[in-house]
Amino acid sequence: MQLLTMFNEARKIQLIEEVLKASDESTLTLVEAIFKKTAKKKTGKPKSAHSFSGIWSKKDVSLIEKAINSGCEQIHPDDWK
Repeated sequence: MQLLTMFNEARKIQLIEEVLKASDESTLTLVEAIFKKTAKKKTGKPKSAHSFSGIWSKKDVSLIEKAINSGCEQIHPDDWK
């Protein structure tokens, strides 16, 4: 276990060195985004259904409603035999 910890620490140092060498804005922005994304995962706050509001376009909603209406809540008499 100690060897794995040492390996991870060496990887962290290598990553820090690479970030320090980075000179272009796009690389720094990407690294920043990755850290922000992983920080959000660590908070563990459960998402509310309200957080997904507005994600689908009207076209997507229409397609989903059509799929539900055509495939769900349909009674087939042969299914009861």
